[in-house]
Amino acid sequence: MTEQKVNSSSAGKPYHSELSAFWWLKHRYYLLYMLREATVLPLLFFLGCLMYGLYSLSQSEQHWLGFVAFMQQGWVIALNLLAFVASLFHAKTFFELFPRVMPLAPAALMIAGQWLATLGVATVLFLMLGAG
Repeated sequence: MTEQKVNSSSAGKPYHSELSAFWWLKHRYYLLYMLREATVLPLLFFLGCLMYGLYSLSQSEQHWLGFVAFMQQGWVIALNLLAFVASLFHAKTFFELFPRVMPLAPAALMIAGQWLATLGVATVLFLMLGAG
């Protein structure tokens, strides 16, 4: 039988990463990935506002008026605008990734088609909901 030598300097020591917690800030690709993933945070606020609005609508007129007053506050408007911008950024990165995953047509044509479809759906909803 042969005996294996164990390096006593590393045996039993826990592994410690050499990277800092913010290593991804130094690499553009990873920074954009983290920003894309972070788009969920303002969208959670938007969904909370939507659920609060639906709840208020199902209650009394006073609840609804309280919701409307809440939504008219500057910081709420700012967070909802941030959620809108975050959703546009998320859509942009998704539309650019989609042709790589499913190359059905030239990438530029697929990306333009997705933006046109998004604009079309938004226009139809805008008109249906009486904003015109």
